[in-house]
This record gives sequence, C-alpha cells and structure tokens, in this order.
Amino acid sequence: MTFAGLLRRGIAALAGALLLSTASHAGAPQVKTQAPGWYRMMLGDIEVTALLDGVINLEPHKLLTNTKPKDVSALLAKSFLSDSVPTSVNAYLINTGSKLVLIDAGAATLFGPGLDQLHANLKASGYQPEQVDVVLITHMHGDHIGGLIQGGKIAFPNATVMADQHDADFWLSAENLAKAPEGMKMFFQGAQMTLGPYVSAGKFKPFEGNTEIVPGVKAIAAHGHTPGHAVYSVESQGQKLVLWGDLMHVAAVQFPKPEVTIQFDTDSKAAYAQRKKAFADAAKGGYWVASAHLPFPGIGHLRADGKGYVFVPAHYTPIK
Repeated sequence: MTFAGLLRRGIAALAGALLLSTASHAGAPQVKTQAPGWYRMMLGDIEVTALLDGVINLEPHKLLTNTKPKDVSALLAKSFLSDSVPTSVNAYLINTGSKLVLIDAGAATLFGPGLDQLHANLKASGYQPEQVDVVLITHMHGDHIGGLIQGGKIAFPNATVMADQHDADFWLSAENLAKAPEGMKMFFQGAQMTLGPYVSAGKFKPFEGNTEIVPGVKAIAAHGHTPGHAVYSVESQGQKLVLWGDLMHVAAVQFPKPEVTIQFDTDSKAAYAQRKKAFADAAKGGYWVASAHLPFPGIGHLRADGKGYVFVPAHYTPIK
C-alpha cells in the first residue's frame, strides 16, 4: 500500500475514534446536583460565611400588600420572574477571631421540603455546630429559628441564643398562643418548640434594643416585621455589613418600590418605615448589606435609582 493510502486509512480510523468518543460523552447521565450552599468573604479582619438553608417558592401576588397585581406582574417580568418566585433562606456565620456567631438558623423542617440544609452547609464550610458561641435571631418566624433544633435536640450545644426581648415576650407567650387565630398558631408553636429547650437549659438570653453582642457585632432594633425584629451590624477595619433579616422579601418588587409590604408583617406601616430607613442609609453609606431572602448568598450593595433602589450583588472573590 502506498504512503498516501496508509495516510487515508489512518485519517479514517482517527475520525471514527473521535466519533465514538463524542458519542460516548454525549450519553453521559446528567448529575443534577449542586455545589454546597456556602459563600465566604472577608470584612476587614472578620470572616463572613453565607449559609443556605434552601429555597422555597413564594407567590408575591398572594402575599404582597399596598400594591396592585398589575404592578407586581410588571416588576416581576422585568426580573424574568413569574408568579412563583424561588426565594432563598439565608443565614450568616460571623467569625470575629475570638467568637463564632451565627445570625439566624434557617427553617429546618418547619417550612416543608426544600430546606433543612443549613447544618450540612455549615459543616461543608469547615465548621461544626459545637463551635458556635452565639446564635443571634433576627426574629422568631419559623424560617429563622427552625435549625436551632436537630433530631429533637439542641443543635448548638455550646451556644447562647439571643433575640430582642419584644420578640421573646410575644412569640414565647403561652397566652398569646392560646388567643392567636388558627392560621397564626403555627408561628407561636414553632417558636416555643425551638426556643423552649434553650430557655429551659438557661441558654437563651434576650436583649433590649440596640446592644453590642460581642466586639464588632451589634444588634439594632428594627421593630415592625415582628414586635422585636432586629438587624445586626458587623464592623471591622472601617468596613461594615448590615444583616437585614426580613426587612424585605421580594427583591424584584421591594427594591424599586420599598413601600410594598407583605402579609407576614405584624405591623406593615412600621415595617415599611424600617425598610425605608435602612435602604436610604445603605445607599448613602455605601456599606455591605445582606438579607435572609435575597438570592443566595444575598450579599451586596444598594444604590439609589429614582424613588427606588438597585441591588448590586457581590462578585465572587477567592479568599486570600
């Protein structure tokens, strides 16, 4: 056989091998899993780790108030969203160097399927529940306290749990549970079930209003969404992060229209006043913000845009 013939045969064999290789790769099964839900950044000398408890679907048309359905639809469409909005449930782990502070604990099993991922993501991020010194609760709705309990037991055995006294007085009251409407009883029951073991063990410590929790971490009263809703400010080396809890729920609607409220608010007028104040201050101050229900990791900046605001999410940055 001539050299040209050998060359043609070799090319044909190589082409066949490549075709078979391509076919085998195309037939690989889809994995359909996601990376662990944690994200880390440095704030001066303080390490901040966002932890995802999972994603639930909210229906803004049914839940949002002080607005019109057509306006909600228009704003959702601008963000390529439909009537059902995937909504993250976020918590934040703050390592000051001397204390490990968890802000909110996720829903665990209190809000149905799709959640209860916080503990797995905490461990995937390099920490253990036993290392947590303080758990700060923004408020006592189930999606912020459910993870305090795992398998019927205290999930953070070495931690003190802290929340605003007004929320403790409201949600942990047996009298308030007894007189609550049927649709609200589950909120009281969830709070009492998850906080009760910490209260009994002497591991629950309420605070009153603006309070320094540990050096670099401060509670700030932001009552409205619940009677004792609090936000938390973290500061280090001139940098600042404010963790908003539930000052807002539906980013696509409430950033451009901060006046839009939600049925979950205990006092919608007070909740709006707190949101209005927080949004304006964040935009003016240019500091970092984070929220329990912003798309994970829920960390970024706010800038003013007419009468509303635009959220600018953090860029992924490797830790140096």
